Amino acid sequence: RQPGRAAVVTLAMAAGPPPPLDPSPLPTFAEEEFGEKLLRKTRENPLVPLGCLCTVGILTYGLISFRKGNVRRSQLLMRARVVAQGFTFAALLGGMVATAIKSRQ
Repeated sequence: RQPGRAAVVTLAMAAGPPPPLDPSPLPTFAEEEFGEKLLRKTRENPLVPLGCLCTVGILTYGLISFRKGNVRRSQLLMRARVVAQGFTFAALLGGMVATAIKSRQ
């Protein structure tokens, strides 16, 4: 038998039962429709939708050029599309980092 161990049990028993846990209420958020959420997110980070529109525009023009047989322009636009996608990804990543930094403060 260890004397130190018995003292710990005695102290724990002397403290009594733990106080009841009061559940904290969960935060409530206002219901947002798709259009409202899209507008809010666009205001928070306007570069992402701009990059998406540029990507789609370049892709469309590149496909039209390919269909017309202008291979040189089509290849150039497909490379430009990759650059536009990279810009969109960088804007998305930058927005996520900015939001994370803002939430820490």
